[in-house]
Amino acid sequence: MISKTKILVTGGAGFIGSNLCESLLTLDNQVVCLDNFSTGKMENIEVLLSNPQFKLITGDIRNLDNCREAVIGVDYVLHEAALGSVPRSINDPITSNEVNVSGFLNMLVASRDAGIKRFVYAASSSTYGDSETLPKVEEIIGRPLSPYAITKYVNELYADVFSRTYGMECIGLRYFNVFGRKQNTQGAYAAVIPLFVKQFMEHVSPVINGDGNYSRDFTYIDNVIQMNLLALSTKNKEAVNQVYNTAYGDRATINLLVSYLKEFLTSYDPTIAQVQILHGPTRKGDVPHSLASIDKAKRLLGYNPQYCLKDGLREAVAWYWTAHKLHEL
Repeated sequence: MISKTKILVTGGAGFIGSNLCESLLTLDNQVVCLDNFSTGKMENIEVLLSNPQFKLITGDIRNLDNCREAVIGVDYVLHEAALGSVPRSINDPITSNEVNVSGFLNMLVASRDAGIKRFVYAASSSTYGDSETLPKVEEIIGRPLSPYAITKYVNELYADVFSRTYGMECIGLRYFNVFGRKQNTQGAYAAVIPLFVKQFMEHVSPVINGDGNYSRDFTYIDNVIQMNLLALSTKNKEAVNQVYNTAYGDRATINLLVSYLKEFLTSYDPTIAQVQILHGPTRKGDVPHSLASIDKAKRLLGYNPQYCLKDGLREAVAWYWTAHKLHEL
């Protein structure tokens, strides 16, 4: 694994970014975090601020000068900064495009001009759009179903052009429904797992969109960290300038997911067993089923995910319960 290098993590105060910052510091790297705190949280990186190997830059990827400042002296970039959420992009496509496309291009230009060794970026399973092929393989995609999906596909196109035109090394990681510690439970666009955890802990009935039979390849954060570290450190030339599914390689229905959450949370608070589960209308832009093939990542990067859904949920619930008891949620 990579060590003794200087790495920029954009969106480093966010859910995935802050976990990456922690892991990179543990491996004896210098870490620069660039974040504008629109969705990232200071408490995610608070324990890192006293580490002399960690530097925080409060800035915005939509500002090219901020991007240029952040890459000074940096060897590698992990680009996690983005406005996530399909519903958010449907409600406000302009801001999603400004952050996810213009901001991405700013980071590519700044990285190119600074001579960055490798640019690893967060892509998205939403790129598969209306493709009904299962499992999802990297070379077969459909039409995007949301403005968010368009922005993430454009990221892949820009990265490909920059690799071919300017000789940059770029690797895209198509994240599949990532969950785990530090994922936000608050706000209108909270992801389904932290939202349901919060509701169960408050004895509020969670509402499943549709009949609950839609399925997802839920991916625990430690699997995602492994993929990022492999993408940074690989010496396999064939592995560079590619996109990879970043997932566990199995799928579960929303109904099964909620049953696991209820089971694990009930062990902390037996009254949660009585909380009823409700169903609402299907959400616009949602893909019915998602399942990743991780064969390419295994073959070219040596990827070997350690956490299935059940094991990851058990870890995540323990973290959320502790945070809840500390009144941090």
